[in-house]
Amino acid sequence: MDFHHILETNSVSILTGLVLIMVFWKIRERLIITSRWPPGPAPIPLLGNLLQMDIKAPYKFYIKLSKKYGSVFTVWQGTKPVVVISGYQAIKEAFLNRGEEFGGRSTYPMIMTVSKGYDQHTESFISNLDSWPDLVYSVIGLSLCASAFDIFSSVPNSSLFLMTPDPVFVPLPKGVTVSNGKRSKDLRRFTLTTLKMFGMGRRSIEQNVQEEAKILVKAFREYEDSVFNPKELICKSVINVICSLVIGHRFEYDEPKLQLIHKAITEYFYVLNNPIGAMYNIFPRILWYLPGKHQKMFASVNSFKDYIREQAELRLKSLDTSDPRDFIEAFLVQMLEEKDNPHTELNYDNLVMTVWNLFGGGTETTSSTLRYSFLMMIKFPSIQEKVQKEIDEVIGSKVPTIDDRVKMPYTDAVIHEIQRFMDRTPTALPHKVIRDTEFHSYHIPEGTTVLPFLSSILFDPKLFKNPYEFDPENFLDENGRFKKNDGFVAFGLGKRVCLGEALARMELFLFFTSLLQRFTFTCTLPPEEINIEPAGSSFGRMPRSFDCNIKVRNVE
Repeated sequence: MDFHHILETNSVSILTGLVLIMVFWKIRERLIITSRWPPGPAPIPLLGNLLQMDIKAPYKFYIKLSKKYGSVFTVWQGTKPVVVISGYQAIKEAFLNRGEEFGGRSTYPMIMTVSKGYDQHTESFISNLDSWPDLVYSVIGLSLCASAFDIFSSVPNSSLFLMTPDPVFVPLPKGVTVSNGKRSKDLRRFTLTTLKMFGMGRRSIEQNVQEEAKILVKAFREYEDSVFNPKELICKSVINVICSLVIGHRFEYDEPKLQLIHKAITEYFYVLNNPIGAMYNIFPRILWYLPGKHQKMFASVNSFKDYIREQAELRLKSLDTSDPRDFIEAFLVQMLEEKDNPHTELNYDNLVMTVWNLFGGGTETTSSTLRYSFLMMIKFPSIQEKVQKEIDEVIGSKVPTIDDRVKMPYTDAVIHEIQRFMDRTPTALPHKVIRDTEFHSYHIPEGTTVLPFLSSILFDPKLFKNPYEFDPENFLDENGRFKKNDGFVAFGLGKRVCLGEALARMELFLFFTSLLQRFTFTCTLPPEEINIEPAGSSFGRMPRSFDCNIKVRNVE
């Protein structure tokens, strides 16, 4: 054996030993750092707690953990630690009493990808590969690099390799929903002010909702003697309400532009709520390069963005700065006023993404809640009859108005109970702490993702007497009057409460009463066979798809 061979062998042994020492040291360092974190199940390297949870319904996993670990615990989504806060008192303390500390916006990689605008790197990367084996080898290489990166990352809450798309690929998120700091504050302030200016929560937008409800009633009449799924009609009606605010007019249900908007929104939420979305959120660096429904969805969302940008550029040519007609024009007016401000957040990218946020946040949740409302009326015909009786007594044959709501406590209670029982978003969008924080004797490092487990409030027996039963009495006092409940957090709470809460409440009441005023909902199944348990998904709880029959009521 020659000298060079011995030297090479010893060098490899020494290098291997040094690597093992470094790995041991980093593991020890991580254990020390995480020792003060909230407790939780032990994670598996790279996978975290993925194998322990139902990827279609992670909220069920959180329910089990809250019983075992209490109101604050840690779960690992892949290589990313997430602190979950459960229970009314703990959530109130974090997101209301200490809203500044817990008011940062973390989010899921898929939402971040969509919120960071256009990106051609995936296409160019794949186009440079000669074959699919090259792609497979590249993904394997990424995974190996990720393993090494994860081991040597000394900060547990850092954006680890597998967990976050490369910031070179996509810059800081645009729009109002997932941004932070100055961008979030400026865009949120402008958006709220502008929406109020165009009537959100006021008479002007109420008239738009009433008109859209009237058109929806007319569309439903065409299905009087047939079985149909109301999903698309309801969704397009709700989209049109947002269109009236943002674009300045509604579309006919079969118009291509409405189809484009509807396609982008439905595909986005379909992917977000399915296992492919969950896997992307855990391993975006791998799914980023692979084909699938998520790539089709990204293309549809980009088509939506193209349309909004075209609208903005077209309006800019003939803009009357003294009389903006809708949200887009109001944004353009303010953008022109601040064009010389190098720090302004009013630019085309933020305009396009804020409009996307308004459509995404203002459409799916409202339309899915309405669909679930009518499913519940089919399941509980006696409740449907009581609602219709109150409609007949208070509204009669006239067009429902938002002023009618205070005179209709039972209907109001039913709508609130539908939202509570549906529990559309068990954890809301994720927050993050903006600085190192001590909470319930645990240390939460700056930048850590924090989830408010809203289900723990909505199904708390201390706040609702029959939490696991559908019971409108949860929102009625002993005299039959509507009773507010601090546990009603369907729109979130704290600094990041839903921007469109006032509009959503108006839409739910006016669409719900307008349709029940004119129709009785039934289906071919007996009520006891109707499954009202919302379908679990990676992002929330969705109403199950259903077909229904409608019987026209005589209210003239």
